[in-house]
Amino acid sequence: MKSAVSQLTNKFKGKVLGKVADVRRNTEVADLFTSIDREMGGLDILVNNAGVGVFKSTADLSVEDWQKTIETNLSGVFYCCREALPRLKQRGGGYIINISSLAGKNAFAGGAAYNASKFGLNGFSEAMMLDHRYENVRVSYVMPGSVDTKFGSGGGSADWKIAPEDIGEIVLTLLRMPERTLVSRVEVRPSRPLK
Repeated sequence: MKSAVSQLTNKFKGKVLGKVADVRRNTEVADLFTSIDREMGGLDILVNNAGVGVFKSTADLSVEDWQKTIETNLSGVFYCCREALPRLKQRGGGYIINISSLAGKNAFAGGAAYNASKFGLNGFSEAMMLDHRYENVRVSYVMPGSVDTKFGSGGGSADWKIAPEDIGEIVLTLLRMPERTLVSRVEVRPSRPLK
C-alpha cells in the first residue's frame, strides 16, 4: 500500500490517504470512512473495485468460498455505499461507480459464486441509482470482460486483454460527464479476444 500511495502522490501532486480495510467487515469500512472525513475533509466520489473470484463447480464450492466471494464482491460494496451515501447527500451530491463484470450478465461453468455476486452487484447498482438520483448522487457500473491483471487464474501478461488503465480511463470519462447526463452501465470487452 505504501508504494501505491507514493505513486499516486507523485502522479497527482495532491494529498493521498492510504488505509487498509477489509470491505467484508462493516466496522472496518466505517473506520475507513471516518478516516476519510478526518483526513480528507469529506467524500465526493466512491469507486468500489475490491473483488475476488473463486472458480469451481457449484458442488465443489465450500461455504467459505461462497461467503468470501459474496461478502467481498457484494456485501462489501453495500457497506461502502451505506457509509458514502449520507456523506454525499450532505455535500449536495456525488458519484458512485461500481466495478462489476460481464460475468454479471453472462453465467459460465465454474462461476456460480462469482456470477451470483456480479449479477447481484448489477441489480444493486441499478436500484441504488433509482433510490438516490434525485439527491444528485449519480451511480454507474462498469462491466469489463477479461482484464490483464493477476485476478482469477493469475498468470502473466496477455496482450489481447483489456489493460487495467483502460478501465481507469472509463471511470474518468464517467466522472467528466456533465451532471445532467448519467451513463448507468458500461460494457467493455477486449477488441480481439482469443478465438
